[in-house]
Amino acid sequence: MTMEIITKYFPDLDETKKQRFEMLGELYPEWNERINVISRKDIEQLYERHVLHSLGIAKVTGFVPGTRIMDVGTGGGFPGIPLAIMFPETEFLLVDSIAKKITVVDAIAKELGLTNVRAEQHRAEKVQGQFDFIVSRAVTAFPKFVSLVRSKVSPVQKNEFANGILYLKGGDFDDELEPFKDKVHIFDLNNFFEEEFFETKKVIHLMLKNSRK
Repeated sequence: MTMEIITKYFPDLDETKKQRFEMLGELYPEWNERINVISRKDIEQLYERHVLHSLGIAKVTGFVPGTRIMDVGTGGGFPGIPLAIMFPETEFLLVDSIAKKITVVDAIAKELGLTNVRAEQHRAEKVQGQFDFIVSRAVTAFPKFVSLVRSKVSPVQKNEFANGILYLKGGDFDDELEPFKDKVHIFDLNNFFEEEFFETKKVIHLMLKNSRK
């Protein structure tokens, strides 16, 4: 699958963004041969299952310039790298506890010329500072994830969406969301993307702070 699936859903990309998304199709297979960050069966579905899936967050909300985002358990750089391409004026910190994954993420960010990305080997709870949003692709059960990152969310509100977590998740997770009730909004990605892969995929937005302007 080629990056045509990206321009299908994001037809107004400028040339720089198009070029960077195009480069992902060369960089990830090349790096994956050296350091496995994407499963062998998924690498051929890179654009659908990793890049477009990450951009589900971009279908739900945008970010004002200067927004700070931490991608926890970034793995090969998802959702952070595609979002950093899409939002070049947003600052991204991509963290993972596994050093070799950060090696790949850092190299790809540099080859793409993404000056708005830092990649560091950390556990989320050890990261210093606060962020407007924490993003991730279902690295653990949702309540456990919330407990890990809750203190990392800034109380200062910049964006239309309340500060908190933007979590990409699939399947049935009603029980995991029960403790958060009215603080959660769920967005079905099959409302934005027609491919079968997205039939059960969702973006969860959890408001974590009583944010102030």
